[in-house]
Amino acid sequence: MRILHTSDWHLGRTLEGRDRFDEQQEFLEEICDIANKERVDLVIVAGDVFDAVNPPAKAEQLFYHYISELSLNGKRAVVIIAGNHDNPERLKASVPLASQMGIVLLGLPKDSAVESAVKNAGKACVIESGLCWFELSVPTCEHSAIVVSLPYPSEQRLSEVLTEKLDDRDVQKSFSERISALLHKAALNFRTGTVNICTSHVYVSGGIECDSERCIQVGGVYAVDVDAFPDCHYVALGHLHRSQSVLGNDHIRYSGSPLAYSFSEAGQAKAVYLVECLPQKETHIEEIPLDSGRRLVKWTATDGIDQALKWCESTKDINSWIDLEIHTDKPLEQHEIKMLRKLRPHIINIRPILPEMKKAVEVKDYTKVPLVELFEEFYYSKYGSKPDKDLVELFLELAET
Repeated sequence: MRILHTSDWHLGRTLEGRDRFDEQQEFLEEICDIANKERVDLVIVAGDVFDAVNPPAKAEQLFYHYISELSLNGKRAVVIIAGNHDNPERLKASVPLASQMGIVLLGLPKDSAVESAVKNAGKACVIESGLCWFELSVPTCEHSAIVVSLPYPSEQRLSEVLTEKLDDRDVQKSFSERISALLHKAALNFRTGTVNICTSHVYVSGGIECDSERCIQVGGVYAVDVDAFPDCHYVALGHLHRSQSVLGNDHIRYSGSPLAYSFSEAGQAKAVYLVECLPQKETHIEEIPLDSGRRLVKWTATDGIDQALKWCESTKDINSWIDLEIHTDKPLEQHEIKMLRKLRPHIINIRPILPEMKKAVEVKDYTKVPLVELFEEFYYSKYGSKPDKDLVELFLELAET
């Protein structure tokens, strides 16, 4: 069985207000092309399909169009689980239609996959299902797959209070143990004659984070130990945006997001994983790079505005989103900022770095600085000027709520 692992599409997400719909459509086209070229039998999307619980209509249209394309009218199986950014009920609202096309949509951690009314009719279908697991038949494979699945498992979505204790270590231990218990119990359904897969949207201790995850809790108390996962052919994870295996376990992987969603991901390669499995055989994993979308790059003009303007006039990183830092002796003028943005409309941030700002960073103990000063310094470092009185008062009012 040939499996394509992807996750964290975040359809509808912008880059600091800049629309990325075309880039998202582009990577979905690329994923469909890869699935067809590589003769993929099963696609797993491991959560965070959307960027918000109430996504824009065009993001939902994009989703429905491309999962239909991926399914090949039911000839290829598609499994999609909810992430922390998804509305679990909304994601699975189309189950009655999706299940007829070999598409499995799971929203809450304890949801059971809908068994297909008609089995073995030349389409992918769910043969049997239970708590956190289902057996999937695909017409292009002689053997079926048993998938242990756990959409984003917060305490609220689990509908469980995992511990009455308040200590973070106790909470983390209880959370990891509960997740382990659910997964291992479901894994009792694995058989020697099937391809055995696990998929979830969780943070595993030891995973490498990026700023763009920006979820309620990436690590810390809601982390899962790597041994929480049962022994199987492959564990397809979502949540972290960097493609990676976890703590040297080659078969436990985050596919990462297909696009870079913050400048903390500048320079990262984006990819999907092609996983080839046979019952009782070693799993073969291939990383397939993605070329879609604009890259995110950071420019640091240490020689000032003239250097930045020269770069903008050249073809340097011509198809990229740019985070621009300019070292200068004086605040930038409005006409200079307008010229930079005119030359390069895809510049996201322009940050002047003044000599006194560098000195302040070197000597100040920020633990002893009043909140208002911290805000003023942050604003100055971002925009090159001090915030007005009304803005400061608004910030302090919000900070107190």
